[in-house]
Parts: sequence; C-alpha cells; structure tokens
Amino acid sequence: MPTFEALARFNREFRRLSPEMRHAFLAMLPLFITALRESPPAFPPALRVHRVQGHPGIWEVTFAPDGRATFEYTTAVLVDEPHVIWRRIGTHAILAEP
Repeated sequence: MPTFEALARFNREFRRLSPEMRHAFLAMLPLFITALRESPPAFPPALRVHRVQGHPGIWEVTFAPDGRATFEYTTAVLVDEPHVIWRRIGTHAILAEP
C-alpha cells in the first residue's frame, strides 16, 4: 500500500478549500492510489498527472476543472511501496509555486 504525508502548507490550503473542492480531491484519491500500485504507476488520463514544468521532481494531479494538487515521490517508508508527499492544493494558480 502506498504511503503518504502532507506538508503543513498543503494541510492549510486543504482546510481553506470549498467543501465541493475537498470532496472532489477525496473522490479522486482511490483512483490515484490504485494507479500508484502499478509499477510504473498507470494514472488514468482523466487525472492528468504530469510533471510540473520547470520544477524537477514535482508532479501535479487534476481533481476538478480548476482543482490541482502537487506532490513528489520520496524515499519509500515501506519496502517497494511508493511514498508521496502532498505539497500544494488549490486552483491552477498554485503551479506558480508548486
């Protein structure tokens, strides 16, 4: 099972999201987790997961029409399982400082 953690900034931004945006993010997570179990991860096209241009090692996922979250992979906490750190969450504007 993949492991996760979140930066304090992510947690603050998550609490500020509208209830609809929070729900959309939480609804996206099962698809995201299922994709992480693949080696390499096989993200569904609807999630539009890709690297953030100009920021090596940082990725973004789309969870709503204007809902984005950024993340990075780090050293595994469990052997052979991906570990993800959630960095930012909000609108497309977060990509200026992912």
